[in-house]
Amino acid sequence: MTRRFRHVALIGKYQSIGAGSRSSGSAPPDEVLDGIGRFLREQGCEVSIQKCAFEGSNTASYRQLSLEEIGQQCDLGLVVGGDGTMLGIARQLATYGVPLIGINRGRLGFITDIPLDGYRGVLEPMLAGEFEEERRSLMLGQVMRGDDLVFKALAMNDVVVNRGATSGMVELRVSVGGHFVANQRADGLIIASSTGSTAYSMSAGGPIMHPAVDGWVMVPIAPHTLSNRPLVLPDDEVISIELVAGRDASANFDMQSLASLAHGDRIIVQRSDLDVRFLHPKGWSYFDTLRKKLHWNEGGS
Repeated sequence: MTRRFRHVALIGKYQSIGAGSRSSGSAPPDEVLDGIGRFLREQGCEVSIQKCAFEGSNTASYRQLSLEEIGQQCDLGLVVGGDGTMLGIARQLATYGVPLIGINRGRLGFITDIPLDGYRGVLEPMLAGEFEEERRSLMLGQVMRGDDLVFKALAMNDVVVNRGATSGMVELRVSVGGHFVANQRADGLIIASSTGSTAYSMSAGGPIMHPAVDGWVMVPIAPHTLSNRPLVLPDDEVISIELVAGRDASANFDMQSLASLAHGDRIIVQRSDLDVRFLHPKGWSYFDTLRKKLHWNEGGS
């Protein structure tokens, strides 16, 4: 078979791989990385690794590239780690259109869905072009202070407005598509994509959204009014969240970027022009992922 992918980048965090190995009693991270690298070379792929990410590992035989160089030179990114690692990498590589495959070295693994102990049998046909491709949209979040843009970030899971650690509720004025929705008093508010619907949003009582749904879910965190329920929204509308009251509030983007908020600040959330390309094995199903990761059907008669 003709190999579809020629230049593959190994991406991840060496420390995270090591932590997983020690807790599970499996192979140490050097052996994990070298094993994946040797396998890729056996499949006829040129292999590079993410510069700085694997410091402390024995990776001298691999060319090191920055994420920008990976985006420019590689035609596939193989992310080894958990969903948090994948979120950060996906946002940074989205502008280059590099497809990503996730090998799960974390816990749940909703978007890093290939188990480490079975990657060889799964990856071989994928490298030959037998895969399912899926695109996930990104969110663009901006913090406006008057007419000034004071913070800007991409998110793949969610944009979250939180109260301060030692303060009371926040009051937020929410508009969607220029239409006033409500003034909400709560511990915070989550705007989640379908990808993020299985993250913080789900733990706050939000619905699970299939990734093919072009929508967002707005979920209050511990709302003062019990009738304040999660709301599913189209993702082509612009959401505006103004901080009316509350001390030490912040806006989080995928829980990886943080902006401190002042009264009157507006958090503007809209769909980005960028999306992320995920590759899955042939026959992959989102429902299989939910069933496995959420332990559905266990304990039944």
